[in-house]
Amino acid sequence: MTTHQLDQLAPMPTDWQRALAIVAHPDDLEYGASAAIATWIDQGREVVYLLATRGEAGIDGMAPAVAGPLREAEQRASAAAVGVSVVEFLDHRDGVIEYGTALRAEFAAAIRRHRPELVITLNHRDTWGSGPGQAWNTPDHRAVGRAVLDAAGDAGNRWIFPELLTERSLEPWNGVRHVAVAGSPHPTHAVDATDGVERAVDSLLAHRSYIQALTDEDPERYCRTFLEGAMSAAAARFGGRPAVAFELFNR
Repeated sequence: MTTHQLDQLAPMPTDWQRALAIVAHPDDLEYGASAAIATWIDQGREVVYLLATRGEAGIDGMAPAVAGPLREAEQRASAAAVGVSVVEFLDHRDGVIEYGTALRAEFAAAIRRHRPELVITLNHRDTWGSGPGQAWNTPDHRAVGRAVLDAAGDAGNRWIFPELLTERSLEPWNGVRHVAVAGSPHPTHAVDATDGVERAVDSLLAHRSYIQALTDEDPERYCRTFLEGAMSAAAARFGGRPAVAFELFNR
């Protein structure tokens, strides 16, 4: 075990009231982050979800025209399970999102509209995990995560995407203090998830159509095993408390 693995995770900052979570697909937030989101909402904080796609390419045995509306509905139910009432979708095709200025501008526009102090996204790194056994990350996750990190700065600069102001009346927002990356192989911070575990299980379980296509295991057992395993792994670096880990970038 390396010294890095033994390093303790710091508590997530609390100097924020509004958060915007931007991810590629339905279920991206439910593989861990939703337990932290439930906890934050209990504290009176506000969280909005923005998804780049409807996950229509995610179920092999279901045509995209059928899967997209189904997965959107499951995502809305999933968000409601942790207390999130605002869920927005963009119109990117699942699986072929491209990183670039157009994507940055869309995310910068959302940040200007919602004016969060905390922005949340999913792993933008090339891999899940590190060392032997690491898995290659998907193009959508990499593209969205990188664009979110860039857009947090773009949103506050009136000269990068001036059309956001001139054509859409979106004033610059330079109030993003932190970007928190869930699922990163290099976590730095964590949130005590003790009070959010059960709602996180319900939230992931709401993606029942996707989970049933993914595994033959009982869906509730699958959700609980995955989430409790991930939170226990983070607990080893967070004082033994079940936790959701993030890689935090401050601005």
